[in-house]
Amino acid sequence: MTLPDDTTLTEAGLRISGSGRILLIACGALAREILDLKRANGWDHMDLTCLPAKLHLYPDQITDAVKAAVAHHRDAYDDIFVVYADCGTGGQLKTACDMMGVEMVPGPHCYSFFEGNERFARQSESEITTFYLTDFLVRQFEAFVIKPMGLDRHPELRDMYFGNYEKLVYQAQTDDPALTQKAKAAAKTLGLSFERRFTGYGDLATELAKR
Repeated sequence: MTLPDDTTLTEAGLRISGSGRILLIACGALAREILDLKRANGWDHMDLTCLPAKLHLYPDQITDAVKAAVAHHRDAYDDIFVVYADCGTGGQLKTACDMMGVEMVPGPHCYSFFEGNERFARQSESEITTFYLTDFLVRQFEAFVIKPMGLDRHPELRDMYFGNYEKLVYQAQTDDPALTQKAKAAAKTLGLSFERRFTGYGDLATELAKR
C-alpha cells in the first residue's frame, strides 16, 4: 500500500452513518498502522481519514488542519478521535481538541506512544543524544529526513545536524528484515550507532482499543 505524503487520505469505502460510528482523524504517517490494527481487531465501527504526513515538517499547521477536519466531519459521526500526539504544536493541539470536545492520543510524539509513554518518559533523559525512526520514517527516510535537511545536496551538513547525536534507534512496528536493513543504512548515512527495538504499536493500540 502506497500512502500519499502531500494529499488528504480517506479510507476507501468510508461509511458515514452515525449509530456508534467513530471517525479517526490521523496523521498520514500512521495510516498503515491504524489500518493494520483495524483489520486485526475487527474494528469495523471505525472509519479513518488522514491528513498529509508532511504536516510534520510544518507543525505550526497541524492544529488548524485538525480543526478543519473535525468541523468538516463532526455532524456525520457520533464520536471523533484525533490520532496525533502533541507533535511539536506546543500544546496548541491539545487546547484545540479540548475546546472542540474531542479526545486525542496522549504523549509528546509518535516515538513516545509507540515506545509506551511511561517507558519513554523514564528513559528520555538517558537518550537525549538519540535519533528515532519508525517504520514509516524508515520507508520515507529520503523524503522526510535527507531532502528536507538538504543532505542530498549538501552532505557536509550532516555533522551540523547530527554532530550531537550518538545513536539511531529504529522503533519497529513490524518484523520486516528489509526495513531493518534500511534503518541500518540510515544510521550509517547519519554516522550514528544503531539499535533496533521492536515496539509494536505501543500505546496507539491501547488507545484505539478504548474506542
